Amino acid sequence: MARGWESKSVESQQEEAAQRPARKTAVTSEESARKAERATLALARTRALADLQRACAAAHRAMLEAAISELDRKIAELDTSNVQLPTPKKNK
Repeated sequence: MARGWESKSVESQQEEAAQRPARKTAVTSEESARKAERATLALARTRALADLQRACAAAHRAMLEAAISELDRKIAELDTSNVQLPTPKKNK
């Protein structure tokens, strides 16, 4: 009996999966590279923040704050370039 119940459960799960629309979208190599670069920048920012919490020297703190600011700028640039639509060309 348990075996029959198990197969019914598997069968119903397979039917449900077949009925759900597929959400997989093709990721271009450019999008993949952008995601990888963003992840790298986020990790670098996390490391810089951790270093900043331990830094004692004013010059070192200033350098880390500048690095974090630059990383934030690069991350924001990647995020905005991801959602920008191409601008139409004007005919002259």
